[in-house]
Amino acid sequence: MFEINPAAFNSREDVFARLESRVQSYANAFPETFGKSIGTEMFGTDGTRYLDFLAGAGSLNYGHNNPVFKKALLSYIKKDGITHSLDLHTAAKAEFLEAFGDIILAPRQLDYLLQFTGPTGTNAVEAALKIARKVKGRSNVISFTNGFHGVSLGALSLTGNKFLRKAAGVTLQGVTQMPYDGYLGEEVDTIAVIDQMLSDPSSGIDHPAAMIVEVVQGEGGLNAARDDWLRGLRRLCTAHDILLIVDDIQAGCGRTGHFFSFEGAGITPDIVTLSKSLSGSGLPFSVVLLKPELDIWEPGEHNGTFRGNNHAFVTATAALKTYWKTPDFAREVCAKGAHLGQRLQDIVDQFAPELVRVKGRGMMRGIACADPEVATAISVAAFKRGLIIERAGPLGEVVKCLMPLTTSNAQLDEGLDILCRSVEDALRRKQRPVPVSRAPKSVPSG
Repeated sequence: MFEINPAAFNSREDVFARLESRVQSYANAFPETFGKSIGTEMFGTDGTRYLDFLAGAGSLNYGHNNPVFKKALLSYIKKDGITHSLDLHTAAKAEFLEAFGDIILAPRQLDYLLQFTGPTGTNAVEAALKIARKVKGRSNVISFTNGFHGVSLGALSLTGNKFLRKAAGVTLQGVTQMPYDGYLGEEVDTIAVIDQMLSDPSSGIDHPAAMIVEVVQGEGGLNAARDDWLRGLRRLCTAHDILLIVDDIQAGCGRTGHFFSFEGAGITPDIVTLSKSLSGSGLPFSVVLLKPELDIWEPGEHNGTFRGNNHAFVTATAALKTYWKTPDFAREVCAKGAHLGQRLQDIVDQFAPELVRVKGRGMMRGIACADPEVATAISVAAFKRGLIIERAGPLGEVVKCLMPLTTSNAQLDEGLDILCRSVEDALRRKQRPVPVSRAPKSVPSG
């Protein structure tokens, strides 16, 4: 059995500095060596306890080492269930497909086929781009300001962040950026702006094959699109013969209170990308949902060695059957999300104008700071008090709450109490002529 030996870890404290690339980011922001985790709690190798309000950048919606998933996976492994299968048919895949169809698609009257891609979210985005361009015979795709869709070249071309884009080393092409809801101010109808540009033959915009959008922009600063705006986008895509892709990699799997983030708006995308918490247990797993008429792939035309992670099929099936067969879990998430929003608003009211407003939706919310340095200081102070919480937004100005959806009410309040005290610490520090230790903003992989 695996045992944590603190002495052994302490004697190797420099192994990461000696052997790991400097590209690491979360480790810089949260300098600890972790050895154990359960639910919403993580523990350093010395036993130090932390509340995890990061949750694998949204990959652990059901918490660390969820006992239901552990039991299902250990049973599967003990029976010598298939581990790796390329895209061969397996019993684990069949059970997942049946559960997803019966529990998720059928009740929502959604008619999608599932394409299993490589294991990360950016793999799903790449596949979605390829099939959209293949179907429509056009190369241009519209993405939105402050969007994040991954860091492989195709997905990176959709991503707005300048810091990430410059790492490509090549010109990123085939994408036109358009203003997201509210980007030009609340009084500007950006749907009308986009419609005008698509309708004008002299706008310089090539007719796109697709638009790709996040209902809540996780890395972009927790910008949440209004339902009316999403419905307008759906109508716009239909009117201009453009496919609508919803990137639900971080905002999906219950994060906003519905399994899909777009459910509240009552729209049906043509293509949906899912990853992160799809496996339920942090195992790599991604899919593309596409309308049947769009499935014009030739066999093997898009592939990948690790498409179809059977261990992830097992835990994903357990997640669906445990949390989504009834509306109870979604109701719990909505209630916790409302409580989270109110607690954050109380903190903003207490510390305005240094804190500007609450952003996000459901259990994907945060606080926008007037000064990005303050957001940095809040994250640093929170970590010292035992709370892991990251930042988002173009300048890292938003303190972002992304705790597991299974977080207890007591843990939720404990973490928010720490956050409130950390805001106070950060603002007190700002008033002194003491430099803030700037932890770099961490960026999740797609």
